[in-house]
Amino acid sequence: MTEKKLIMVPGPTNVPDRVRRAMIKPMISHRSSEFRKLYDSLTENMRYLFQTQGDVYILTVSGTGGVECIIGNTVNPGDKIIIPVFGLFSERMKEAIIRRGGEPIDLQFTWGTAPTADRIKEAVEVEKDAKAIAIVYNETSTGVTVRDLPEIGRIAKENDLLLIVDAVSILGGDELPVDKWNIDICVTASQKCLACPPGLALFSISEKAWEIIEETQRPFYFDMAMMRSFSQKSETPFTPAIPLFYALDEALKIIREEGLKKRFNRHKICSEAFYEAIEAIELKPFPEEDARSQTVIAFRRPEGIDGTAIRKIMKEKYNVVIAGGAGKLKRSTLRIGCMGTVSETETLLTINALENALKNLGYNIESGSGIEAARRRLCTED
Repeated sequence: MTEKKLIMVPGPTNVPDRVRRAMIKPMISHRSSEFRKLYDSLTENMRYLFQTQGDVYILTVSGTGGVECIIGNTVNPGDKIIIPVFGLFSERMKEAIIRRGGEPIDLQFTWGTAPTADRIKEAVEVEKDAKAIAIVYNETSTGVTVRDLPEIGRIAKENDLLLIVDAVSILGGDELPVDKWNIDICVTASQKCLACPPGLALFSISEKAWEIIEETQRPFYFDMAMMRSFSQKSETPFTPAIPLFYALDEALKIIREEGLKKRFNRHKICSEAFYEAIEAIELKPFPEEDARSQTVIAFRRPEGIDGTAIRKIMKEKYNVVIAGGAGKLKRSTLRIGCMGTVSETETLLTINALENALKNLGYNIESGSGIEAARRRLCTED
């Protein structure tokens, strides 16, 4: 039997026992009253999660599949889409637009910095025939969060542009009221901040978005208009992963029991403890300070020490799993997932494993300095 590890990568994350047990419920038909009851429960709790009165849907697919779904339902050949590119996953979103025949208006930002509302406003003023703004809210490869998203939503609304948001690695771990921020289509995935197994993408859709979707040459499996039609009878167009639906239902109930405000604050405090610990052991967070994510902690590996070796020791000696870098940062950064069930316990165990792995590899740090810095933050009233 595989030894249990503490999974501290930016997804998949640790899954609570309640959620795991939900997956072993007896199988049901997806065309039954039992399934319709499950569907309605999910719909109610997803609206709470997205902070929306609009439509919400689930698709049996990965987060990347979810992004491809929202692009496939909104982009026709020749459509101009303004997209800031500032990491691997915004590059992938741009690629999805290209493969649909769209024309991305590519706004390049240095990796580690966040797109700004001012730069997007300039692009909107120049590209008068743009159809939408598509943006990654939390760039998983760099640990950057776009703190200007509320203002970007205002710009999109004032200019009658669709706002499409990839929130795969942040929804459920930081503030994202989609109605208040004028977000027309938002997508996330089950395996990150929701603390659920991988395999589901979740969507929120505004009424404005439906006008665009109805005019788009939609795919078949990803057809959101078909999802809307079947939702009228609390069903999905195709057979869903029913055990994952049960798991998600339980995960959303846990989120609601905790409350979004408390959940976001827990993520905030743990992320700040991570950043303070990382700096205390003289490592450098990768993002600029005002763009730091509270769900993905990205930091530079120490000069002269192999990141793979750090991760290997953490996993084999301390049973803690963190991630390497992504894209062009593969060898230069390490990443920690501060998401889902993360608490003081997981935070301190991870920092302890990181400190000890570094010492094993000859990195000169004061013993316990990271743990002490983290404890100070964790013990401070917020």
